[in-house]
Amino acid sequence: MTELQLFSKIHELPVELKLEVVDFVDFLLSKNKTREKNTSPKFGCAKGTIEIADDFDEPLDDFKDYMR
Repeated sequence: MTELQLFSKIHELPVELKLEVVDFVDFLLSKNKTREKNTSPKFGCAKGTIEIADDFDEPLDDFKDYMR
């Protein structure tokens, strides 16, 4: 639907319904603004969700033949 088609449909509505359309558009705009604010994660929000084993830096047994 183009903007012109949308405008034509809104133009045909009675005044009471046009006011409802305005309210709904305002609602959608405010809803979109809150989504934009919450899209970036906060620093440290994943703290404690990832664990690294104590032997993470130790050589793997599979590569003993290639290491001196």
